Amino acid sequence: MHTRTLGPAGPARLEVSALGLGCMGMSQSFGAVPPREEMITFLRAAVDRGVTFFDTAEVYGPFHNEELVGEALRPVRDDVVIATKFGFAFDDDGNQTGVSSRPDHIRAAVDGSLRRLGTDSIDLLYQHRVDPDVPIEDVAGTVKDLIDAGKVHHFGLSEAGVQTIRRAHAVQPVTALQSEYSLFWREPEEDILPALDELGIGFVPFSPLGRGFLTGQVTATTEFGEGDIRANLPRFQHEALQANLALVDLITTVAERKEATVGQVALAWLLAQRASIVPIPGTRRLERLDENLGAADLHLTEEDLADLDRASTSVPVQGDRYPEAMQRMIDR
Repeated sequence: MHTRTLGPAGPARLEVSALGLGCMGMSQSFGAVPPREEMITFLRAAVDRGVTFFDTAEVYGPFHNEELVGEALRPVRDDVVIATKFGFAFDDDGNQTGVSSRPDHIRAAVDGSLRRLGTDSIDLLYQHRVDPDVPIEDVAGTVKDLIDAGKVHHFGLSEAGVQTIRRAHAVQPVTALQSEYSLFWREPEEDILPALDELGIGFVPFSPLGRGFLTGQVTATTEFGEGDIRANLPRFQHEALQANLALVDLITTVAERKEATVGQVALAWLLAQRASIVPIPGTRRLERLDENLGAADLHLTEEDLADLDRASTSVPVQGDRYPEAMQRMIDR
């Protein structure tokens, strides 16, 4: 597996596999949750294949995903990079109640994550969503203290806007921003990516395959079952889905030319955008993992990239990324 680095030059740089693994779906959001032992075996198989970058969060489950990732990776802890996130509040029953990045809440969240992961330190700690009630300088300062204490190694943000990124970075260097980016959603190109280039911050696209949309496996007749978040996402509603599938048809033309899958082309396109980009496609199936990892060796020519750019810009995405309540949590 090829490697890439995230973060500004110097000690804040973080080396990871060119493709990471998003672990959320192993505990929630995409239908029935697979057996725990099956996912432990799967995660260890990913390590065997060269994946060193694993993404989790306290809210996934909630809490169970960190326990799963921690148990699976404990035998190879020194060889992998674990990223997790804070930023949500929970009631006594573990239900999410909103965002919270108060300094005392961050410290408690990190202690909980360390315990569940079974590790002495977190390699990359993201603020999961910006808290409008807490100055980002206070958030960055708290993470800086945690880094000084040895509990955290690198600071990240998720779904943060440019001004938030700049203000945080001035207090504690930001190693990576995690936000959605793909041929299906290119908004970060407008303001986010230029700012990250300027500051030397890495970019970790989540949903790089459009929550399965860019695998070519979703069709106009696909039914999303109970527990599948896509059933409630505007982009996947029937009329929007039918319109958006035109993009997959165009990408398929390039995929056939490259003798690759649609998903591999979509991931290779992301990797070709910048050396500082490390996508984290999520999957629970070994054959899909092997397919995704094959994208790291897929070379796209200038002609291929131009065709993909035209395809993406010619099909306006129909439907918002999230329902309205979740959209309001995105900092722009």
